[in-house]
Amino acid sequence: MLQNAFKFTQPGTLVTLSANPVGKEVDIDVADHCGGLPTGAAGTLFTPFAQHGTDRSGLGLGLSIARRSVEAEGGQLGVRDVPGVGCVFTMRLPMAV
Repeated sequence: MLQNAFKFTQPGTLVTLSANPVGKEVDIDVADHCGGLPTGAAGTLFTPFAQHGTDRSGLGLGLSIARRSVEAEGGQLGVRDVPGVGCVFTMRLPMAV
């Protein structure tokens, strides 16, 4: 998630990592300043081989693999678009006991 954020965030801006407990789970947020998502992109962002940015240096598998990894641990991975600013990717994972 961080690698993706660093790849797409605009030069001179920040990538932020935060973690917050939510009951017996933890939300891990990665926020970037990519400028926001194209219209309709949030629905297909986690699809294998989907690429929405102009940087096509990857295969378009990173977010799909990340989501499957989080789900394999009993969690969820989603994205919230902040139009004109960037994206916030949230991983909700069960806390280890």
